[in-house]
Amino acid sequence: MKTLRLVLWIAVALVAALLGWLTLEMTRTKEQVASGPFGAPFELVAQDGKPITEKAFTGKPSALFFGFTHCPEVCPTTLFELDGWLSKVDPDGSKLQAYFVTVDPERDTPELVGQYVGNVSKRITGISGEPAKVLDMAKSFRVYYRKVPLDEAKPDGDYTMDHTASVFLLDANGRFVGTIAYGENPEVAEQKLANLIKR
Repeated sequence: MKTLRLVLWIAVALVAALLGWLTLEMTRTKEQVASGPFGAPFELVAQDGKPITEKAFTGKPSALFFGFTHCPEVCPTTLFELDGWLSKVDPDGSKLQAYFVTVDPERDTPELVGQYVGNVSKRITGISGEPAKVLDMAKSFRVYYRKVPLDEAKPDGDYTMDHTASVFLLDANGRFVGTIAYGENPEVAEQKLANLIKR
């Protein structure tokens, strides 16, 4: 009986040690993720036709918005608001950078994205690229989007896009800091950008 109790106590101690080790490893993994750039490496195309990678999101804090040029309301509203916030928080454009990533690369060429963004702001850079590469990049940012036919009877006809409508905030090392929600109070949005500069 004493031997059985001893074996059980040893087993309990081993299980406790194993759980402690697993907890430590999971904590380390979370810290490593938090300390590294957000999203996966990518190679897309900026509005000027030049390649752009995840390295563009370092050096200065960044604000990223995912949308599309045929968007009727959310995208133009967000771009207009983002341009206004940037002008208030960083008037000379030396502390923050901003990007608009299309979720409709089949229609949105880099040139078209550039024209679309340029109609609203000179502070925001448009990004497009091959559909598969855009999809991979968006997934790595946990961005949801899908094509929605305007006429369910014609799935291959004209369409719109459902998509995540938040602005993603990254620090100067490309690490995720938070988001600005669609319809966010302007003062709150501006404060989030001001805090981003201070990080």
